[in-house]
Amino acid sequence: MIKNINTIFVTMFGLGRIPKIPGTFGSLATVILLYIFFHIFELSSILIFIFLIIIFFFSFIAVAAHIKDTSNKDPKEVVIDEFIGQSIPIYLYEISHGSEKSSDEAIIFYGVCFILFRFFDIFKPFPVNFFDKKFKNSFGVIMDDVCAGFYVVLSLICFMILNNYFIK
Repeated sequence: MIKNINTIFVTMFGLGRIPKIPGTFGSLATVILLYIFFHIFELSSILIFIFLIIIFFFSFIAVAAHIKDTSNKDPKEVVIDEFIGQSIPIYLYEISHGSEKSSDEAIIFYGVCFILFRFFDIFKPFPVNFFDKKFKNSFGVIMDDVCAGFYVVLSLICFMILNNYFIK
């Protein structure tokens, strides 16, 4: 029973079991879910933050239990790490813009975050690849996606600075 619940959690209700590009489906589901939380339900950013922190910490335990008896320490069906990494730039965007954004602006930004996150998660520049190769445990599974999420944030900050510098 507990093992089944754990599998449902780490596969994001079975999305990780999709035969082709399960990480992309996990990331896309995250984008849609966070859009619903922030823009349809208009949940408090503090409530969403608590939800994300609980998922983050529980993921270490759940992923460790899921991969414990397998030789593949980063199986494709585990997509909760995509949820965590994809949540970082979206959450930071939402709290930094408060209520000053339109839903259309948010959709565009979420789309850019999705594309950039998938890029960094697939191509794994340093230190994303460091965590992916060095740690063959739940820490490595999760932290490479956390790094990819922060790469998205860094990329967007660089774009905003350059945009502000060149377009006045």
